Amino acid sequence: MRLTIGVTGHRDLLVAEEENMRASLKSWIQSLSQSFPDIELELLSGLATGADQLAAEVALELGIELVAVLPFERDEYLRDFSDAGERARFEALLGRADVIELPAVAGTFADAIRTDPDIRNLHYAQLGVFISSHSEILLALWDGKETHALGGTSSVVHYHLNATMPGFIEVDESPNLLADNENDLVYHLVCSRQREGGAPRPLYEPLSSYWVTSRFGRQPGSQMPEEYRRSLERLQAFEADRKKYAEELESEAGGLLRDSPDWPIGEGVRFTDRLYAHADWLAVHFQRRYSNMLLWNHVLAVLMGIVFIVYSEFIEQAWMVVVFLALFGIGAVQNVISNRRDWHRKYLDYRALAEALRVQVWWNLAGVIDRHHVAFAYDNFLQKQDVDLVWIRHVMRSASMRRQRKDPPDDRWVDWVAAQWVGEPGISGGQLAYYGTKSKVKSENYRRTVILGTVALWTGIGMAVFLGLFGTRLEDNQALLLLILMGILPLIAGVRDAYSHKKADKELIKQYQFMARVFGNARRLLDTAADLAAKRRILKAVGSAALEEHAEWLLMHRERPAEQQAGIG
Repeated sequence: MRLTIGVTGHRDLLVAEEENMRASLKSWIQSLSQSFPDIELELLSGLATGADQLAAEVALELGIELVAVLPFERDEYLRDFSDAGERARFEALLGRADVIELPAVAGTFADAIRTDPDIRNLHYAQLGVFISSHSEILLALWDGKETHALGGTSSVVHYHLNATMPGFIEVDESPNLLADNENDLVYHLVCSRQREGGAPRPLYEPLSSYWVTSRFGRQPGSQMPEEYRRSLERLQAFEADRKKYAEELESEAGGLLRDSPDWPIGEGVRFTDRLYAHADWLAVHFQRRYSNMLLWNHVLAVLMGIVFIVYSEFIEQAWMVVVFLALFGIGAVQNVISNRRDWHRKYLDYRALAEALRVQVWWNLAGVIDRHHVAFAYDNFLQKQDVDLVWIRHVMRSASMRRQRKDPPDDRWVDWVAAQWVGEPGISGGQLAYYGTKSKVKSENYRRTVILGTVALWTGIGMAVFLGLFGTRLEDNQALLLLILMGILPLIAGVRDAYSHKKADKELIKQYQFMARVFGNARRLLDTAADLAAKRRILKAVGSAALEEHAEWLLMHRERPAEQQAGIG
């Protein structure tokens, strides 16, 4: 997992500024590395003459991985390098880079790319959209002048800030248009151009730098806006956990493809599956820690209540106060450890990430996402949730960047994905069986909670009636015991109800039952689908429903943080 910096910029940089620009870039990239030491950096560049190549050379000098994105086939791209020196520079950089060759824009042909300048510009627009969509930070070596050149630096910056590119991606095609665009971070390094009138936009000094976002505008200086820094710190925490538990992940983490047939699988799918396996293992790990802490919090609440009732009604000894305070101290220490180590947030975030990556794996393997689609296909996932969750989409961007785009996946994967993902009624494995089982487990847990509460209520009422009728006939110790039980039984029922509320048992029953019906309907439609295209449409609908369900699940649990229970603090 890497922090991806995309590059856009002018081809005709002013030669007199290049040396200082190179130094500024080097200093900025080094500061990023120091700010996020657990995340490796990578540079995404089209390797065009000028800004692209300059940034690529600085990245390689600093030992940063270079990913070259070509707008069309290599030999065709070479026609844009008229100077022999420029071509040699391009070839040298290409030889040191991982290469992604984008497919032709839908509806265009190779002959048109060679002969039609407008079609060629469409492919440069597609290149800019791809780089912007798969970068956490867009580095713009730009004079600041807004132009309407399709695929030019100005249009790429506009797309990164607004998710639209007039002439290529229009307003009504953008997902969640009215939601905040949190992947809009631009680092603008002002430059001049080697041409008449090549000075930067007025009030923009050459080699000055700004952070630019659609929400907060232009901010001078090197300090990244706080919200964006926080999302990258979440990404860094994920990488730090992957490194911390590297041995366990290597030996215990299992992906979705571990029992897959021996059919061709793209490296991008394997990369996503590996990320899924790691996120899934980490989610389970932190879920166990959080769940144990939550259970002990409630046990301590019951014990403290019992100690208080016994102290006030039976044993008025100083040591009982010490026991009460000791139980309180244990709960407090446990809560401090949980909060400092972020168990609750990590459990929820890593589970949401794993489930999103599950959809990515299945969609990519089954060919659900159009291979001609170069924009990030999951930008609406969690977009309406907390800004701290932006880092999850950053991980998904990294996976999306590596998916196969040149050749479609083998058609045989469609039925295999349907069997593994959706499953069959009454057969273990698949989400149909999972949601059916989980809804039954949650229903049973909630039924026990209701029964316990009912029993405690009526037992308490019965004891009160019994004391009222026969209290004068009981010995003092017997009456006192009944009074203690009258306090303890409702306490136990109340804590059990609070525990059920924390785990969202009641709410999750309906959610899991709904998803069981969704996967049941999907199974029925898949069984009657006429062709592969229909099956892919069904799998796309399944994935969209799953992503929406994961977002609701995450929001539900984030509203239930683990504070100490009543009676503890």
